[in-house]
Amino acid sequence: MNDIKFTKDETDRIVSHIKKYFNDELDQEIGGFEAEFLLDFFAREIGPVFYNRGLSDARDIFAAKAEETGYLVEELEKPVG
Repeated sequence: MNDIKFTKDETDRIVSHIKKYFNDELDQEIGGFEAEFLLDFFAREIGPVFYNRGLSDARDIFAAKAEETGYLVEELEKPVG
């Protein structure tokens, strides 16, 4: 898996959310540099967990749809005989 990278716009929006969270929930000021550093840490250390969960969820959906498709194909079979 490649490192999780964000566009500048995504980074700016996420950093804004981090700063707001620290201010509203923890009653602490955090600068943009610190918030971006925290974002990089979370992306590196926790991001793969969310990424893997997303892959697992996608795998489950594909498996369910493949099973459903199998049943639909069986319904198309012509009687022999």
